[in-house]
Amino acid sequence: MANYPHVFEYPFSATESVPFDGKGQWGASFFKNDHPIVLELGCGRGEYTVGLGRLFPDKNFIGVDIKGARMWSGATEALNEGLTNVAFLRTHIEIIDRFFAPGEVSEIWLTFSDPQMKKATKRLTSTYFMERYRRFLKPDGLIHLKTDSRFMFEYTRCMIAGNRLPVEVMTDDLYHSGKADEILCIKTYYEQQWLARGLSIKYIRFRLPQHGELYEPDVEIELDEYRSYGRNKRSGLAVSR
Repeated sequence: MANYPHVFEYPFSATESVPFDGKGQWGASFFKNDHPIVLELGCGRGEYTVGLGRLFPDKNFIGVDIKGARMWSGATEALNEGLTNVAFLRTHIEIIDRFFAPGEVSEIWLTFSDPQMKKATKRLTSTYFMERYRRFLKPDGLIHLKTDSRFMFEYTRCMIAGNRLPVEVMTDDLYHSGKADEILCIKTYYEQQWLARGLSIKYIRFRLPQHGELYEPDVEIELDEYRSYGRNKRSGLAVSR
């Protein structure tokens, strides 16, 4: 991917020695337009980044992940299709705010993120990450969570409720809710595997205001008992905070 014009690689090992000068300049310097920018964090093979790019030529999409072998699939697909509104950023999500300026991003998609049941600060819907998202999201920017994990769904629901964040859609069974439009029907490789196993897919769309202190929920949530594809064996503990 080093030769792909739409792929930017800045893992931890590079960020200190190789400056990134695209912060605040994604629209002007790379996409050459002022269309809204949408991120898919933990994009994996980039099915959502590419799928959304096809559906919405009037928006710009950037898939973010650290695993280049998976990202290569979506990056190659976008290149072969000539999708000029699609890019990929290979980096650690913990430093995502280094790459985008205040108000530069309109929406964030979190598609089947690892629920990180043992440590709250690693969860992509934790207040730890919400504070980072605030640094570059537009005021009241949208966040989408699509997950197979009951734990991730319940944790995020509690985080939203505890901080009174505005919710637009919330369902614990997307494909039987009547809410699965052409956007939500984009399926990742792993989602197809989970559906084949009979698991329900959960979805939340909410907004993240810029004002107000965020509080981490102090709740006990039952852990997922099954093993997700491509993830390590999950904890045998009964609950987690």
